[in-house]
Amino acid sequence: MQHEAHAHRESDHTEHHDHTGHGSHEGHHGHDGHHGHEDHGDAGGKASWSMAMKATLHCLTGCAIGEVLGMIIGTALGWGNAPTMILAITLAFFFGYSLTLWAVVRAGLSLKAAVGVALAADTLSIAVMEIVDNGVLLLVPGAMDAHLTDALFWGALAFAFLVAFLITTPVNKWMIGRGKGHAVVHQYHH
Repeated sequence: MQHEAHAHRESDHTEHHDHTGHGSHEGHHGHDGHHGHEDHGDAGGKASWSMAMKATLHCLTGCAIGEVLGMIIGTALGWGNAPTMILAITLAFFFGYSLTLWAVVRAGLSLKAAVGVALAADTLSIAVMEIVDNGVLLLVPGAMDAHLTDALFWGALAFAFLVAFLITTPVNKWMIGRGKGHAVVHQYHH
């Protein structure tokens, strides 16, 4: 019985290698479209650091625009730290989502579908970035009370964004590697 099974395996092995070249890779042609998926971050958890950094910079751009605008508005209106920070965070989410919306609508998606893509792509990334950079601002002595004309304000903000970038990039890499986050947006970039 064992000898029969061994002979059967040998004949299968021999048949597999006796192809003449015309059909030797038959069944493998369907895989041609799969080359390069590693770059998209949806193949087995492989996402490049470069892709994660680009996604984080995209997120950081929207967050920075929103936060600085929120702080300028809050300061101009004479608001305290808490309402100014709430406005800045709200605008950070708004501008973070807006950049993604603009990109995917431009790629041909309907606004309704684009909103879904933006929410899926950016929510965790923006949330992590906002928690980290606002946390850093709260920890830097005097940063929350510094005026827009003070070097301390801009220095603390730049430092906060740097720390947020360093912490959010691995989060984005992890998400992209699982086909989430900016991997969702990436399919609309050509």
